[in-house]
Amino acid sequence: MSIESYKAFATDTYTYVDSAPADPTRNYQSIDDSNTKPVLSNHSEASLSVTEAIASMLEELGVSYAFGVAGGAMASLWGSLSNSLMQVLNFRHESGAAFAAVEAYFATGRPAVVFTTAGPGITNALTGLFAARGEGAKVILLSACTTAPQRGRWAIQETSGYTLPKSGIFSSGELFNYATTIESPEELPQIFRRLALGLSQPGGFVAHLSIPTGVQTSLVNTSLPRLDLSHSLFAPSSEAIAKCVQMLSQGSFAIWVGFGARGAGDAIRQLAEKTGAAVMCSPRGKGIFPEDHPQFVGVTGLGGHASVLTYMQEQPPLHTLVLGTRLGEPTSFWSNSLVPSGGFIHVDIDPEVPGVAYPFVKTLPVQSDVGVFVEALLKQLPERPSGSEAVSLPNPEREAIAPGADSPVRPEILMDAIQRTIVEGSDAIVMAECGNSFTWATHLLRFSQSNRYRVSTGVGSMGHTVAGVVGAAQARNGKAVAIVGDGAMLMNNEISTAVKYQIPAVWIVLNDARYNMCHQGMTLLGLKGADAAIPPANFVQIACGMGAEGIRVEKESDLQAALEKAIASTVPFVVDVAIDANRPAPSKGRNQSLAAQGAVSTPVKHLSFPLV
Repeated sequence: MSIESYKAFATDTYTYVDSAPADPTRNYQSIDDSNTKPVLSNHSEASLSVTEAIASMLEELGVSYAFGVAGGAMASLWGSLSNSLMQVLNFRHESGAAFAAVEAYFATGRPAVVFTTAGPGITNALTGLFAARGEGAKVILLSACTTAPQRGRWAIQETSGYTLPKSGIFSSGELFNYATTIESPEELPQIFRRLALGLSQPGGFVAHLSIPTGVQTSLVNTSLPRLDLSHSLFAPSSEAIAKCVQMLSQGSFAIWVGFGARGAGDAIRQLAEKTGAAVMCSPRGKGIFPEDHPQFVGVTGLGGHASVLTYMQEQPPLHTLVLGTRLGEPTSFWSNSLVPSGGFIHVDIDPEVPGVAYPFVKTLPVQSDVGVFVEALLKQLPERPSGSEAVSLPNPEREAIAPGADSPVRPEILMDAIQRTIVEGSDAIVMAECGNSFTWATHLLRFSQSNRYRVSTGVGSMGHTVAGVVGAAQARNGKAVAIVGDGAMLMNNEISTAVKYQIPAVWIVLNDARYNMCHQGMTLLGLKGADAAIPPANFVQIACGMGAEGIRVEKESDLQAALEKAIASTVPFVVDVAIDANRPAPSKGRNQSLAAQGAVSTPVKHLSFPLV
């Protein structure tokens, strides 16, 4: 399967089926092996080492970028990757490489590779790979491990069942959709087949190939298949569509858009305008439905809008059509106020998702690709009766910002400047780190296009965006902007990597010398004594010391010029903003959720979304 054919089946050529997703860990006998040939035509089979063959396999699967940290145990693998058609980027930490691979995938839709050496190289990458699985990315980890005769003999950075658990790291399960240790070159054809199957399926796919050091240089004498797999999208049955039409025709309904609907924005807009339905979205779903559309009632969950609850209270829908979101705590806080009286119609590619977040609510589950489902629904749903008036819906609040001192910078003023200069003034991808950066950006920024805003809600690791912005900017060959806190910036930045490859990433640092979400959250919960302070850091000096450029902003009046300079720069750039640490972030819903789960024993007054 060539890179061109992979792109085709990933975007254009679909077979609509009702069956469950193929399991890449199973042995599929239906694949045509008649067209087996060496992967590299300019090499004889006997001249290919295992790692050279793996590099060629990855090229065939459409991989363009490999992110990682080298080491002695994977010298042969590193050499083969470096001499392939893939671009190899050497990072400063394996977790940063994994986060970059995740965001490179979401920026391009093409699978990405992470490479590590043995031992700590693997364990350092696990958090980023955990995020890849949770976010639904397509990422392949290549790692080194100890060769069989040396296992249990205290090898340097020994990586075997003697030192690490095989289950979960070296086997398929909760972390990896597919994982194996390559003990023989003869295994490669089947491994190639399983990788291709996994990558060709809708949704995420995270794999791990562990390659013993002694096996890496072994010669491959087996023909490797050139697979031709079509990308199957899962369609709902006609009965399911008929049932949905019947339920949605009973009364008004709302549409709840999640990240899994990111390829169906145009169809969802047609559906909303055809039916007059109100539309809300998860934090990861921002921009899939234009946030300036009159039918958009707001973002739900962490950093969300009170307008959603205003709608649910004043114009409650009979049903809610949920498209591609798990409805987990960051999206819903499991609030009963978001439950429609008639229940949910929940559409997801994963059959295990519907009904989990709200197990007590009547839910019609539909396993389908969201785009395929909406297209089918559009053909069957009747138009609104002619002459019926469009209902005026509440829209996300835009609080006026009162005049104030010019310093320190209020987060609301910073977000307003980012909106004008970056969101509206460029085509940059905007990414927000977990913490207050997440809540301010999610609450105040507005996007009218999909695939321009990225946050991680399920895992929410600090350092994800700080490092991921490098992968996104590199993969899209353009600007990517990370809105991050000083705590995350100190934890895991890849400025040095961006400098090495002259990647035009931008970091906007909310510098308040605190883990401020923790500080504000503890204060709101009434819990005293915890220390969330951080010694003040000058990130411009840090950036310049690594070879990047930067500017310090201490006055609100200097924001626009600084952001314009950052977005115009062709090199890595840090905007270090002295932020007002005492402005309460719109994150009180998270604290009420913690209280409800027993984090504190006394009720907590709810000060922000979801205002219940």
